[in-house]
Amino acid sequence: MTDARLDLKETLQGLPAWRVADDDRPALARSLTFGDFNAAFGFMTRVALMADKMDHHPEWSNVYNRVEVLLTTHDADGVTQRDVTLARFIDKVAAELGGAA
Repeated sequence: MTDARLDLKETLQGLPAWRVADDDRPALARSLTFGDFNAAFGFMTRVALMADKMDHHPEWSNVYNRVEVLLTTHDADGVTQRDVTLARFIDKVAAELGGAA
């Protein structure tokens, strides 16, 4: 059984730091900048631990102090509550570690 797909426009209203993925996939995207590589890597580590607990892993990349994050539920071919939950966790950790848009 898969998660139910959510309406992307409605979902984004509750996640102001997020946008539709640049390639117009049904996915949430966010770009973050940290003070340095260590802060960016620390952010990724905390998110990775939560993602593993959730068994829901982001698509992401890191270059020095920048992290690009994309969230989608492949089984649902779109955004589900699992993505929203992880996005909110990402927002919390980014705020704690000084991540900026």
